[in-house]
Amino acid sequence: MKEYLIGIGTAFLVFLALIGYNILPVALFGGLAVVCYMFLHMQGAIRFNNLGAENGKKRQKNISFDDIGGQDSAINELGEALEFLRSPDLISKMGIRPLKGVLLVGPPGTGKTLMAKAAANYTSSVFIAASGSEFIEMYAGVGAKRVRQLFNDSRKKALKQNSHSAIIFIDELEILGAKRGKNTSHMEYDQTLNQLLVEMDGINPDDSVRILLIGATNRADMLDPALLRPGRFDRQVQVNLPDKTGRKKILEIHTRNKPLDDCGDLDQIAAATFGFSGAHLESLANEAAILAMREKSSKVLSRHFNEAIDKVILGEKLDRKPSLEEVERVSVHESGHALLSETLMPGSVSSVTIVPRGQALGFMRKNPPDDQYLYTREQLESEIMIALGGAAAEEIKYGNRSTGARGDFKACWNTARQIVEAGLSSLGIVHAEDLPQESLFEECKNIIVDLEQKTIKLLQDKKDALFTLAASIQQEETIDRQRFVEIIH
Repeated sequence: MKEYLIGIGTAFLVFLALIGYNILPVALFGGLAVVCYMFLHMQGAIRFNNLGAENGKKRQKNISFDDIGGQDSAINELGEALEFLRSPDLISKMGIRPLKGVLLVGPPGTGKTLMAKAAANYTSSVFIAASGSEFIEMYAGVGAKRVRQLFNDSRKKALKQNSHSAIIFIDELEILGAKRGKNTSHMEYDQTLNQLLVEMDGINPDDSVRILLIGATNRADMLDPALLRPGRFDRQVQVNLPDKTGRKKILEIHTRNKPLDDCGDLDQIAAATFGFSGAHLESLANEAAILAMREKSSKVLSRHFNEAIDKVILGEKLDRKPSLEEVERVSVHESGHALLSETLMPGSVSSVTIVPRGQALGFMRKNPPDDQYLYTREQLESEIMIALGGAAAEEIKYGNRSTGARGDFKACWNTARQIVEAGLSSLGIVHAEDLPQESLFEECKNIIVDLEQKTIKLLQDKKDALFTLAASIQQEETIDRQRFVEIIH
């Protein structure tokens, strides 16, 4: 393309000179434009080169798979792909085609980048990391050039460091590998992806440097099918949120350098952090240590972890002080949640607080005994009733409701919609995309209205316990599980 433009520009200048036109201003302007283009182009190349150099020289500290908890299944799958880097002769003897690419798919914070770094140390490979956004520029051809440069640099660095293998890690792969044809006004995306496909096809296990490409994304649905076919990204490894056992192992990893009062408390903390990623758990352990330091405690105690959980979920405590009327209403609201939760799911209430955090004026934290991934209609209905408990308690006490239940109502509607889409409603088995919005609205509304009446009746029968609990919370601000049980019994 550049050759065509240079030829056309030269011919145009010659034509102007032949007809007697002074081409000096045009030539100067064109030369200035070329110099600016080359300068910007070189700046991008230098920035990209520096990134590769840093990744090649500083592999950070020696991260191993032992430093990654809760991902045993994903590590085992990835380990099979690494064998062709460690044992190429055995792979060849068995007639196995080495894997060229491994795609790590999972939510943010689950350890995809750590797994790639650990893979490089496990195989004693050169490790070069890049982000998908680094390949996309406004100038045509820059992204494709950087892809070629990335693979060439990995081979050169491996030879320079006397290594026979290299691992290239591309984070945010959905930016670089998005489905072609979507960006009709800018072909740079498609050209960059095409070059990546060509480079992956050129990976040869007989080369002096064996290359494995590891990609990471949390949006695998956006990737181009050509990128996912066998022979390119041969294997997709699911890096999911850790289960209870995995969360305990992650907590043990991130607390081994911290003075804990009792390591046995990690079981309870792991149970109370359902849905937390590895990054959340690392932040949790760090925040608990900060709280202990703030109190000048020599050890990190259980209450530090409990408060850190609330901080990770909701944010730091706020300085603003609600009015007395707001505090009383919030106490009643959270008491409704807690009382419904304990009635419908005994043992589920971990703590109740009216200390403002983030956008919440109060919070009832549940403590599920076991991780749960499948739900019956009865269980989902219980979740809706617990969410409705706050507004229902306000209505019983004051005869009206407040805007504090807005988030609860949104959660109720989402759960009701889940009941419908799972085929658990009176509509039977449905397809969400083919279901008329009017029918979906009416069914969700009927589910919530029916459960709302049950919630109000249940709290009416426990009115004395509701008001006693609300008064205690208003006075103490935060109550734990033991204190909660004392009050309601």
